[in-house]
Amino acid sequence: MTARRPNTLLRAAALLLAATLLAGCQDDGGGPKALAPVPPKLVAKMDKLGMSETSPVYMRVFKEESELEVWKQRKDGQYALLVSYPICKWSGKLGPKIKEGDRQAPEGFYTVTPGQMNPNSSYYLSFNIGYPNAYDRAYGRTGSNLMVHGACSSAGCYSMTDQAAGEIYSLARDALRGGQRAFEVHAFPFKMTAENLARHADDPNMPFWQRLREGYNHFEVTRKVPAVSVCGKDYKFDADFAGKTPSAAAPCPAYTVPEWIEAGVKQKQAAEDIEIAALVEKAKEKAVADAKKAAEEAERAQASAPAPGPELAVVKGEPAPGVPLPAPSPVRATAPVQAYQPAAPQEPGLLERLKRRLPWG
Repeated sequence: MTARRPNTLLRAAALLLAATLLAGCQDDGGGPKALAPVPPKLVAKMDKLGMSETSPVYMRVFKEESELEVWKQRKDGQYALLVSYPICKWSGKLGPKIKEGDRQAPEGFYTVTPGQMNPNSSYYLSFNIGYPNAYDRAYGRTGSNLMVHGACSSAGCYSMTDQAAGEIYSLARDALRGGQRAFEVHAFPFKMTAENLARHADDPNMPFWQRLREGYNHFEVTRKVPAVSVCGKDYKFDADFAGKTPSAAAPCPAYTVPEWIEAGVKQKQAAEDIEIAALVEKAKEKAVADAKKAAEEAERAQASAPAPGPELAVVKGEPAPGVPLPAPSPVRATAPVQAYQPAAPQEPGLLERLKRRLPWG
């Protein structure tokens, strides 16, 4: 019995190891993908930034840069950037979504509740961003099922790789478990910098983008997610309506914005406006200089080009500029052609007369 015990222990250990390896093959994350934990690297970064795993999240989407940022609330109440993911694919172009079927990814301020999370998505994992919101509906915009999801395929959604979609989903899931009732997803055409705004200054969507810019700057000034309202068919940020409920299409009731936030946003945007104006003027000057340079180069190229020969002018049917056609050759007068007349018989010559006189002639 004693001699056999080591073998028994070895067999038991081998069976346990085999069972562990088999479980690893069957289940990559210790459970369904929707229950997969946040990766340890992000947990360590949260701890370093003063965040808890269940603290609130906030997301920003930038089309032109193809980025999705995940921010989390720190213990001091402000938000810090935790991680930025490349967007694998988004459809359409810069500008808001207008109607169902236009394959346009939305832009605006959207809210995601627990009911909008989809652990059984056909696109790995997903959540519905909540389009159309009150602003969109006030303008008659239509569409449905606009998601952030995996599978790297988009028809109006923001599509991620499966790995990124899984991490984003787990971060949002844990925040909702921690007591956050809903989280915000704010979608922008690009990062609202002076350089980008100047570069797109002539775009017809700029009035709409200016409204998005104000909400963007509320977060930049406070590092807190702005409270977004819609009234008078316009976005309002961090507005206190004194207990009244605003209507998206009706005029706004009286409201106030905390003075320090309003002053900070105005100051930031005033400085940006000066920079934007200078960048736009610089771009115009460059365009004029480039056009002048192109015209001068074209003029020099034309002046140095060899002139076409006269025969080329004749082929084209008209003379080239500065190349005269050759003068026609003069026509010489000729004597009129006489009609054929047979020769008149002539008097026989001396030889002929001699032949007649000879006996053999």
